[in-house]
Amino acid sequence: MPRRIFQLKVSLTGFHPPIWRRVLVPGGYTLDRLHRVVQHAMGWRDCRLHSFEIDGVPYGEPDPDAEPAVRDELDTRLDAVAGLGSRFGYVYDFGDWWEHELVVEDVLAADPGERYPSCPAGERAGPPEGVGGPAGQALLLAALTDPHHREHAAMRDWVGGRYDPEAFDPDRATVLLRRFC
Repeated sequence: MPRRIFQLKVSLTGFHPPIWRRVLVPGGYTLDRLHRVVQHAMGWRDCRLHSFEIDGVPYGEPDPDAEPAVRDELDTRLDAVAGLGSRFGYVYDFGDWWEHELVVEDVLAADPGERYPSCPAGERAGPPEGVGGPAGQALLLAALTDPHHREHAAMRDWVGGRYDPEAFDPDRATVLLRRFC
């Protein structure tokens, strides 16, 4: 039987215009690997906590002292908990609370001439790591677009003067996915 590839649309919730990625990943990937796919597709560095919620069940890195208990993402394959049409949540950075919706748009047979994972499409740059969640991103964008904004210079310096919120390069994202996932 050919390897199954899940086509997922990953959308960062609460943003208009939307920030999203389309990724192709093997169904046999564990949720831990899927977490890394989302990280690199969004341009983040995987330096904060995260969790998935699928059908009301939390998945992540287990902590025996935490309540509620989460199921181990290292032991959970994507194709065991999701199928065509499934929708589930992913949260990254419990301080900034980057909430995502993941939708299984299609389940395909692997193309023998293709390498996976890949990111064939998406729109807009992911917010910078540590910007302060959706409210911090809104402040960043307001400050960067208005040279008279009181935070303009500080925010420009903070992002290094090279953050373009409209920019997204799927080829670069695919290179990162293949290198680190």
